[in-house]
Amino acid sequence: MVNLSVALCGLKLDNPVIPASGCFGYGKEFSEYYDINILGSFSFKGTTLEPRFGNPTPRIAETASGMLNAVGLQNPGVNHVIGSELPDMKAYFHKPMIANVSGFSIPEYEKTCALLDAQEQVGVIEVNISCPNVHGGGMAFGTSPESAAAVTKAVKAVTKKPVFIKLSPNVTDIASIAKACEDAGADGLSLINTLLGMRIDLKTKKPILANTMGGLSGPAVFPVALRMVYQVYKAVSIPIMGMGGVSSARDVIEMMLAGATAVQIGAANLVNPCVCKEIIEQLPEEMERLGIQSLQEIIGGVHA
Repeated sequence: MVNLSVALCGLKLDNPVIPASGCFGYGKEFSEYYDINILGSFSFKGTTLEPRFGNPTPRIAETASGMLNAVGLQNPGVNHVIGSELPDMKAYFHKPMIANVSGFSIPEYEKTCALLDAQEQVGVIEVNISCPNVHGGGMAFGTSPESAAAVTKAVKAVTKKPVFIKLSPNVTDIASIAKACEDAGADGLSLINTLLGMRIDLKTKKPILANTMGGLSGPAVFPVALRMVYQVYKAVSIPIMGMGGVSSARDVIEMMLAGATAVQIGAANLVNPCVCKEIIEQLPEEMERLGIQSLQEIIGGVHA
């Protein structure tokens, strides 16, 4: 019998499969397709201090092997999440979940994280310093070691639960930013967020996205994500949640061999709402085929 469980900062997950923030909402719609309690956890919709409508439309564009999004962190704000969404989620998800937080200033990150840290259902706080499609925040904090460390230090000062910093791939040296976050007190790292991209409408000769640029996700980014998880694993000693183009059980195993303790699945949920369920079901067969008895034991295996 193979063992799918992994330990993530003191939390025992039944398996490493975690739907990524931005692609799973609050889980309610997916719970109508399957019992989402089979998941290791899930990262709910990115939350800011105040409600956000997001960017103007159109804000989604297809690509040959993925998609561009410029949604712009649309969400109802942290007070609504705490007062309405979290109580609703108790009815259909019974495990600790991951609260994904974005901000436009360090005080905003502090306030939002402190409020979510106090919620019993939240097991991990994931601090997004890497959103590429908002102005005046998001990725601006994740493009230098100094600013990434400043956010990390500020959030750690107001929280008690594990803090994972979500890193941007739109940088020259992701390992140095990862190390700065670790030195500032991060308990773990999430990577990668989307790659900056654009499409042009040949009829209008203008960008398809109203925001001009957006974040590229989907199978196209998997090799980039894998490379960055590999590099960051070598640079730090804290756990990694790997993500970016993951869409199969084999992708999960590959990501864990590169150094991920848990693996988030994003855009694939938008193509197939049962993809996470199918991956969990397929993992034992893939493990047996590859001679793997325990997923915990293969983390970073390519570095051995």
